[in-house]
Amino acid sequence: MMPGVNPKQMKAAMKKMGMKMDEIENVEKVVVYTPSGNYVFEPAEVVGITMQGQTSYQLTGTPRFEPAKVEIPESDVELVSSQTQVSPETARAALESCNGDIAEAILKLTAVE
Repeated sequence: MMPGVNPKQMKAAMKKMGMKMDEIENVEKVVVYTPSGNYVFEPAEVVGITMQGQTSYQLTGTPRFEPAKVEIPESDVELVSSQTQVSPETARAALESCNGDIAEAILKLTAVE
């Protein structure tokens, strides 16, 4: 709750305003999915706050970010492999290191060192 405020008084004030707080018990993990990756809160605490018929959820915890894995289509692997005369495995590894960017993978594999 809030520092310096009596929890009983806070609950009474919330009840007067029509607010209700309920902790969701036994939450182990919360995952927020995004196109660029996932935010994983583990362990996590979740509290539902209902006010005027609307429920909002408060999430507490420390997130870690897990980047999304780039899906490499087989056609991209074949294209890079044929353009650079390397094995499909080498082409796939180059595409993965370039986050699926075909042009960058080709340049990486054909660069003269």
